[in-house]
Amino acid sequence: MLTLIWGTSFILMKKGLVVYSSGELGALRMVIACMALLPFSLQHIRKVEPSRWKYLAGSGVLGNFLPAFLFAYAETRLASGLAGVLNSLTALFTLLVGAMFFRQSITWLRMLGILVGIAGTAILIFSGNGSADLDNKYYGLYIVIATICYGGSVNIIKHRLHDLKPYVISGLALLTVGPISLGYLLTTDFAHKLQHTPGAWEALMYIAILAVFSTAIALVLFNKLIHISTTLFASSTTYLIPIVALMWGVLDGETIELWHYLGMVIILAGVFIVNRAK
Repeated sequence: MLTLIWGTSFILMKKGLVVYSSGELGALRMVIACMALLPFSLQHIRKVEPSRWKYLAGSGVLGNFLPAFLFAYAETRLASGLAGVLNSLTALFTLLVGAMFFRQSITWLRMLGILVGIAGTAILIFSGNGSADLDNKYYGLYIVIATICYGGSVNIIKHRLHDLKPYVISGLALLTVGPISLGYLLTTDFAHKLQHTPGAWEALMYIAILAVFSTAIALVLFNKLIHISTTLFASSTTYLIPIVALMWGVLDGETIELWHYLGMVIILAGVFIVNRAK
């Protein structure tokens, strides 16, 4: 379910960017997702110990706020299918962040998997012919940064918020970034576009679907998965996301080169090594 929901999120971002800027899309995604879980947030806002809020805020910023803007900005110049492939690095960075900051064990074989994944990323981002789209390739680095953020959020949830219910974590984490996103959105010309730009309501519909399903609902499901499994297993949902993302991209007319497939295979090989290594 998570694979299908998140694999579709990249094409939804692409459709939303037809009208709205990356900043507007990121802010709208956070605001709508926050509102979708607001009933749960308000119900539990006073039941959480004050000491937990820094972790909830950390999860909100790293797992939602920053990636929402980074992915949107990257997709202004990067094919949605390739964005989905790069998202598979989340599993690698989950392990790396866990080893660096949460005392998780890491073997030489898992380190090899991380290096293989990074090599595949380099091929995916910097391969191809001609200089016309050279600048576009560097936009993949924004997604790499987003996956590092995801790795941090997954570890925070598993090691610092493990005893809270998934919908509570999701709702309160979004509540910490929703008002900030709304404040930013009010500084843009979003309202003007909505009233005067053709296709604005259709683009908003795509963003709303993205926010409700790919952020709010998927976040609750993912947090539940973290609770009942390991951080590495939960982040390995990124295995199949590239397939769904590429499928939508091809159906939408995106061109995927042979080098891109090679990079994708190498990335997934790295993720596979990391997940299978003992």
